[in-house]
Order: sequence, then structure tokens, then C-alpha cells
Amino acid sequence: MTESIVERGAPVAGSGVHPKAKAAIRSGVLAYFVDQFDIYLPIVALAPAGAYFQSTGIDAGTAALLNAFVFAATLIARPLGAAIFGHFADTRGRRTSTLVAVAGFGVTTALIAALPGYETIGMASAGLLIALRFLDGIFLGGEYTTAVPLAMEWSPRRHRGLVSGSITCTSPGAYAVVAAITLILLSVMPSAGVHSAYAQWGWRIPFAVGALLAVVLFRAYRREVEEPATERTRTGSPLPLLFKGEHRSTMVQVFVLMTGTWLATNAGIAVLPGLLTSHAGLTGRQVSVTMMVATAVTAATYPLFGLLSQRIGRRRFFIGYGLSVVVIGAPSYVLAMSVGNALGAVLLASTLVVVFTIGTFGPIAAYLTERFPDSLRASGYGVGYSLALIIPAFYALYLDGISHLLPGHLAPVVLVVVAGLLISGGAAAGPETKDVAMGRDTVGGSDGDEGVLSGA
Repeated sequence: MTESIVERGAPVAGSGVHPKAKAAIRSGVLAYFVDQFDIYLPIVALAPAGAYFQSTGIDAGTAALLNAFVFAATLIARPLGAAIFGHFADTRGRRTSTLVAVAGFGVTTALIAALPGYETIGMASAGLLIALRFLDGIFLGGEYTTAVPLAMEWSPRRHRGLVSGSITCTSPGAYAVVAAITLILLSVMPSAGVHSAYAQWGWRIPFAVGALLAVVLFRAYRREVEEPATERTRTGSPLPLLFKGEHRSTMVQVFVLMTGTWLATNAGIAVLPGLLTSHAGLTGRQVSVTMMVATAVTAATYPLFGLLSQRIGRRRFFIGYGLSVVVIGAPSYVLAMSVGNALGAVLLASTLVVVFTIGTFGPIAAYLTERFPDSLRASGYGVGYSLALIIPAFYALYLDGISHLLPGHLAPVVLVVVAGLLISGGAAAGPETKDVAMGRDTVGGSDGDEGVLSGA
């Protein structure tokens, strides 16, 4: 076991939280925000400028699939990044692995901001965009694989639900920020074809902001964050151990829950904005306002959901939340598609959709890190979090198939219902984790329990 950092200083007077814990948690919050900011760039900031990377003669269906693959490329690459960086985080340490991952996605995001378009290099522009988003996904998968366990291992047990919600609330918060930046840019330079100012260079500004955020994050981890007092894998790779013995059942259970989580997320975040335009009849500006408000409200619920899971237990929370996705999220989706272009009604329904599709993430950082022991935690968290991305990443294909049976605007409702059932079922198959000890569990208070839950 590594040297205990707790021994190097005392908790802040009256706070019960060690200063190094505060630095790790603060950096973990920023890390998750930067990660999610980067994830949403293609579906929010780049969407109005999609023609920049496409031929003017491309049909609408092909263009939609191309845009979906730009988004999916990052999601598909994240499990690979989680496996690579999880290995080094569990064998060499969380902090160094985080620094490498942050530097990597900062560089790739900057390169995307400098890409030429179809008129300059033809189809190679779209190919480079997809390739760089894939590479970006590897580094992003590595970043949250290392940064989130590091923050949670420093967190006092009794505060892990709140810390988890504070970290993950930056996801809808990041979406709201990207939407706000895009809205401001579009109001100044409307996107009106491939030669418009936004299509030519306006979309690059949010990507440049993402690269600059990576610089800020790198600086924070380099200057302020230290390793938590946790055990490391001493022999071999931690990755194969996740699929053996008791850990295999843990991975299967986590995979089911997270598949539902990502499926609901794609239906509520990736699909909803397009339908608000094509079916509900909202303008691009109205869609940006709607999603900005909906995600901002949802961000405020994450810490509350984290606190609720700390009170009633993670398992009970996820079972109940999955059922809420079915009985509240799905009907709200139907309502959003049924009220026409009445902005107030659409805004309310869309907010309910977002709250009850992506709210699963409130306690997820605490839950996934509690499900694995010290020596496998980064790999378990990262792979468990991101391996389940692959099946939901092809949501466009599923929607196309469902649309042969249902009207296209109702096809996502099926995904929402399936997602809710997977979340509840996955949670029911696992144990309660909120009282699990992580590391020495001595940072910031006398939580005191011993032992680490490693299997179902």
C-alpha cells in the first residue's frame, strides 16, 4: 500500500475534510466538466456547421448518419481509453495517468478546431474529424477513469453521495454551457450554409475553449492533487481480473445498469434536440434555449439525487429511478412530441425528459467506485462506465428499425422504456454499497469501517 497522504497534514479546522481531499474533489469536479464539455461539442456546437465537412449533394439520411458517427466515434473509443489508462492508474498511480490523459485530449481537441473542410480536402475532412474524435475518446476515457476514482477515494464516506452528485452534475452543466456558447455565436453569426461565418470558423470557438479548459485542468492536477492512500495492483494487469471470479459477476451487473443509463442518455440528449426541430417545429434558437434550461435544471438535481442515495442506499435509488424513467420519462417524451410548437409546454416536457433520462448519473461516481476494490478500482470504474457505451452508441440504427413499426418521433420512447428497465434490473442484481470502505477510509473524518466490497 502506498504511503498515506493523510499523515502529511491535518484536516481543515472545523471542516472535517483534509485539504488534499478538497483539492482532489475540486479537480475531479473540473475534470468531469471538461470531459462532458468535450463530449457535447459535436452534437451541439458542430451540428449547425455539419455542412462544412460534407458534400453539398449529400442526402439528408446520409448526412444524419455521418453526424451520428462523429458522435459515436468518441463513445466507441472510450472503453479502449478506460482499459489503457485504468491499467496504468491501478499499477502506477491515478495522478500521473490523469495528467497524460488530459494532455492528450487537449491536443486532439485543438487539432479538431483547426480542421479544413470538404471544399479544401474533400471527404478526408470528415475522415479526419471522425479519426480525431476517436483518438479524443481514448484520452477522454482515460481521463475520467483516473480522475473520478481519485476524487472519490479522497472523499469521506458519509459525503460520497454528495461528492458524486457534485462531480456528475457538471455533465448537464457542461451541456448547458456548450448550448449557451453556441446560442450566443449563432445569434451573432447565423449558420446559413457552408459559406456562412459560423460554418467556416464560428464552430471552432467552442472547440478552442475545450482545449483551453484542458490546459487549466492539467495545471490543477500538476500543482494541487496528490495520490490517495490506496493499494495498487502489484503483479500482472488488472484488466483480466475484472472478468474472473467474483469480479465477473460485478462487471455483468454494472454493464446492464450502465447500458440502460447510456441508452436513456442518448435518447434524452442526442435525439431529443433534433426531434424538437423536425417534429415539434421549434427553431434552432428555441431548441438551444429549451435544452439549455432542461440541462441546467437537471444539473441541480444531481447533488440531490446523490444525497438521496446516501440516505436510502444506492441500490434502492437506482431501482426507483429506473422505474421513474419508465413512468415519467417516457410519457414526458410523448408529451414533448405532441404539444406542437407551444414553447412553454415543450420546455416543461423536455425538462422532465432530461431529468428522468440522465439523472441516473447523480450517484453513479460513488456507486461504481464502491463496487470495486482499491487495486482494480480505476479499471473497474472506467471499463464499467464506458464498455456499456458501445451498444447505445448505435442508437441511430435502432431508431431506424423501430421507425418501421412506430412513427419516427415516437421511436425514442421505446429506447427510454428499455433503458429504465435495464437500470432497475441492473441495480436489483447488485448489492448495497454506500457503507463500503475505500482505501484506508480515514480522510476527513472517522468513518472507520473496514473491508472493501468487490463482488455481487
